[in-house]
Amino acid sequence: MNTQNENISQQPFPKGSPLENDNFSGTAWLEMLMENGKDFDITIGNVTFEAGVRNSWHSHPGGQILLCTAGEGYYQEKGKSAQKLKKGDVVEIQPDIIHWHGATPNSEFTHIAISTCISKGPAVWLSPVTDEEYLAVQQ
Repeated sequence: MNTQNENISQQPFPKGSPLENDNFSGTAWLEMLMENGKDFDITIGNVTFEAGVRNSWHSHPGGQILLCTAGEGYYQEKGKSAQKLKKGDVVEIQPDIIHWHGATPNSEFTHIAISTCISKGPAVWLSPVTDEEYLAVQQ
């Protein structure tokens, strides 16, 4: 078994249910840990991407924080170089920054997604990350 996948199976939070929408290039799972954090104005979800899966370009009106907990992934802001992510990395995404994140081709990737200031509105989903854009971050 791939060492990266062994780490995924040892996660403290449930993997959740498969996401059924067009904002992901393949299978991703979501377990909401705090769904309506109105007293804190945040939501918290445990997100796992199957190897090679990424989400579409999107932004969050209130910003987002990613706490990487297992596997390997990528994060890229529009117009900037992608960064490779691994367990222990933290990504602070400022409000309205267009970005995407997802797994590397050979590893599942899990992170805790904290969407901040949710009273400002939900995520704004844009176009899918093309295969060309995804392949370019691996070079």
